[in-house]
Amino acid sequence: MSGRTEGGAVERLSSRTSLACLIALLALLSPTPAFAHASDRGHVLLLPTGYYLVGGAFAVAVSFLVLALLPGDWLDRFWRRRLPLFAFGDGARTAVSLISFAGFAILIAAGLFGSRDPLSNPLPLMIWTLLWAGVTLLQGVFGDLWSWLNPWYGPWRLASRLFGAGDEGRWRLPRWLGCWPAALLFFAFAWFELIDPAPDDPARLALAAGLYWLLTFLAMLAFGYRGWSRGSEFLSVFFSMVARFAIVERNETGQLALCWSGAKLLAAEPLPASGIAFLLLALSSVSFDGLSKTFFWLGLFGINPLEFPGRTAVIGSGSLGLVLTFVLLAAVFMLAVWLGLRLAGSTQAFGEAAGLLVWSIVPIALAYHVAHYLTSLLVDGQYALAALSDPFALGWNLFGTADMQIEAGIVAGAYSAWWLWNVQAGAIILGHVLAVLVAHGFAWRLHPQPSRAALSQFPLTVLMIAYTVFGLWLLATPTVG
Repeated sequence: MSGRTEGGAVERLSSRTSLACLIALLALLSPTPAFAHASDRGHVLLLPTGYYLVGGAFAVAVSFLVLALLPGDWLDRFWRRRLPLFAFGDGARTAVSLISFAGFAILIAAGLFGSRDPLSNPLPLMIWTLLWAGVTLLQGVFGDLWSWLNPWYGPWRLASRLFGAGDEGRWRLPRWLGCWPAALLFFAFAWFELIDPAPDDPARLALAAGLYWLLTFLAMLAFGYRGWSRGSEFLSVFFSMVARFAIVERNETGQLALCWSGAKLLAAEPLPASGIAFLLLALSSVSFDGLSKTFFWLGLFGINPLEFPGRTAVIGSGSLGLVLTFVLLAAVFMLAVWLGLRLAGSTQAFGEAAGLLVWSIVPIALAYHVAHYLTSLLVDGQYALAALSDPFALGWNLFGTADMQIEAGIVAGAYSAWWLWNVQAGAIILGHVLAVLVAHGFAWRLHPQPSRAALSQFPLTVLMIAYTVFGLWLLATPTVG
């Protein structure tokens, strides 16, 4: 009787292994849709990209094999390690937020009444470079700085006390709403950044940003700061997700500690469907931003990239591409999770598995953020420093940086192209390796048996290898400058 049981188990394992091999063969022989985000370039990067493609795919594959052989308790001890630092209270949080709000109000005024040049007006430089690019990277390294820097908390705290609204607000959002408001607002934000004809126009951006601040502030008074920012204010939702990758952890008592990157991701609860959609939308919009500038994408719509007609001419194709990229990414991710459960022979609920494994997207999103915005931070960051000294183009020099020499050559030339490529390629490869590590930690949480955990991760690892290859290719493919 025991012999027949063992034989049946071997047969089932063999069938699952055969299915895994079949998936790998199809992935190698078939064109696999993948998505990435790369830096803006106006030149072709002539580097031995083939070696990088093979090396990147090999690094992700090897990381999967090594993790499959490691004992689960060793990985659990690895993630749980902490180095205590010191306690840090919330006493100054209101003051910091009020200062941030004052700075935001000045930027809105500069957008409305300052220079029309996006490289001389501080508003576009602050929002698209220092906020969206810089703060995201800081969140991924140091933790949730946005909860202090956002321009709503301080004004809301003062207004709620003045009008007696209370911390919880007058109404409560329905539980089923989840993160759907944040997802819709993030889509609008992505559309404005990637599709709108003039997202850098200072006056246009000032009106959009000012209106969003006002509506968000009123919503926080109505539903409470925590109630609205937790699932409806898209910047807070996005930054809180990114902060889970940071190496600094702060508990409820204010105690700070150093931890491994991604350790806080593994402590997260499964995201609901709205949270899954939000995180996949965040990555897909970044993916489409890189894809939409390639000669390949423009060629699909008969546009000569060497005679680019401007953003107005591609609003329709851009809007379609933004939606399709999200749909395809969501479909491929869900398929990988479903196949993983089938390979592992698991009875685990699909929603719970997807809600946990989607957290492994965070390292990939951060990696592509670095790859895309590195050149912008290096060059436009200098323009931002200069513009902040003279926000209204009146000849001021508040911080002594108005006349600084912009070193655009830092990203130009063969040597700069070489080191930029290596930093960007290294970020993409490292991000996918860390994503495999995080996904494997969740696999142990879902499937305590080593063989089942490894099998469940095989389809997702194939998807991550495809991401790596496509991301490295996208860094070297010609794009519209």
